[in-house]
Amino acid sequence: MIGIEWRGAGLESKPATLDELIEQGKAAERAGEWEEARRAFDAAFLRLRPADGPVRAAELLRWIGTVFRNRGDLENATELYEASLAVAEAAELPYHIASALNCLAIVSQFRGQVDAAEQLYTRASALAQDAEDDRLAAMIAQNVGTLANTKGSFDMALEHYRSALRRFRRLDDEMAAALVLNNMGMAHVDLGQWSNATRAFDEAFELADRLRDTHLLGTVELNRAELHLKRASYEEARDCCDRAFEVFSRMGSQSGLGEAYKFYGALFREMNKPGLSETHLRHAIELATSCEDRLLEAEAQNEAALLHLAVGDNRHALERLNRAHRLFTDLRARAELLDVDGRLDRLEDTFLKVVKAWGESIESKDRYTAGHCERVADYACMLAASLGFQGRDLTWIRMGGFLHDVGKIAVPAEILNKPGRLSPEEFDVMKSHTAAGDEMIAPLNFPYDIRPLVRNHHERWDGKGYPDGLAGEAIPLVARILCVADVYDALTTARSYRPALPMHEALRIMERDAGTGLDPRIFGIFRRVILEQPVNRGGVLRLPTSSSFAAA
Repeated sequence: MIGIEWRGAGLESKPATLDELIEQGKAAERAGEWEEARRAFDAAFLRLRPADGPVRAAELLRWIGTVFRNRGDLENATELYEASLAVAEAAELPYHIASALNCLAIVSQFRGQVDAAEQLYTRASALAQDAEDDRLAAMIAQNVGTLANTKGSFDMALEHYRSALRRFRRLDDEMAAALVLNNMGMAHVDLGQWSNATRAFDEAFELADRLRDTHLLGTVELNRAELHLKRASYEEARDCCDRAFEVFSRMGSQSGLGEAYKFYGALFREMNKPGLSETHLRHAIELATSCEDRLLEAEAQNEAALLHLAVGDNRHALERLNRAHRLFTDLRARAELLDVDGRLDRLEDTFLKVVKAWGESIESKDRYTAGHCERVADYACMLAASLGFQGRDLTWIRMGGFLHDVGKIAVPAEILNKPGRLSPEEFDVMKSHTAAGDEMIAPLNFPYDIRPLVRNHHERWDGKGYPDGLAGEAIPLVARILCVADVYDALTTARSYRPALPMHEALRIMERDAGTGLDPRIFGIFRRVILEQPVNRGGVLRLPTSSSFAAA
């Protein structure tokens, strides 16, 4: 969803030529013509005379800063906001001090500096209350709402939005009310309150249309499209995308068009039109790349991954997810997006769906191993958690568990499904699945190194395993964890040549192998953890659900 922060500043009557330039700048700003807006405001600033006083200087510096912020130039925006603050403080102008602090808070919010943003908003709000300025207090309440929204506190966001909306309506400020209503609609969508969201977006659109705010019209249409997508109202979603596309085409907004293409791609995927979906998502990615919109590119890559997942193309789904993950991680490292961690969590949920689907497709070749990959992933995460792994590390270990046998795709079905034991030659073919799996996943460039889980889970503590003959602690820790999980599941599930073994018998066999085949310390921890797990009346271990080990 696309949020909007109130930029706000007051206007006072000044010489016509100055006012004309200011109105030109504001009109261009409403139309999304950032360069034209900057030129008009710059020209107005150059027309300032001492008689115009510090108020106009503080306002124009702030407005020019906002144009830079809208263009993504946060560094120049900050300099101009700080200059506006200095002018206002020197002249002891409480309203303009608060306005500059409000703008600086927005920049901090964009950069993901939550504490700094909250402190600046608090200072600004106190000054607005002292000055008894209802408009400025409403602006700040609106922005505090956006901060709560991006933190996932949607009910709190709505409280701030409603407070701001009441104030703006009392002031008869339709533009500010339209911005608040757009953001209220977003919060209602996040809460699944469809009727409330529809009413908020409809009213925001009506106001934007009356005010001829082109950029807001396009933004509301895209937010409406997301609402209809979530409600599976595909024709309505497409109408909204069409109108947004027309708006952003007229504006020449690459990022706006990219957003529209992204929504088209998601829409056509849900309508089971994969060809159209792929084409539109490719356009979204190209536009995002050209205008250096990393967030849009990451979101479009994620949508493309969901498309590949829907058509069963797990390999390409993972390629897209890996690209999206790198982009989101980069944004988090640069602290430019407040809710990157939440986005990463949702992205990794998609990763799990893809690797689970791929693991199940592997098992479909081998009638003796149904559910094996998921169980091994569960055991491995249970053991890894006991060894101190947590958060996203557990998520990636789970993914490695799902994919550890991916190389079996290259093993002939007659070997996988052969009743009885394999011949030495057949066993050599079977052993090749570890290296083959490693070769398959290497080009996918996972954000976390899961290759040892795939390549080395058949290494032995005594060095007599495969494919690399590693021994002891030279075997990667995650591979030693997975090896224990894999052996336990193999023993406790039926094979063509023997029935499943009871838990205690399987553990006795593994104990004999500890120190030769298995890492003895890791097996000891595994044995304790397994024996602590509840069993049902048939004596079968009840595993935790997969979500128990999802990233925090």
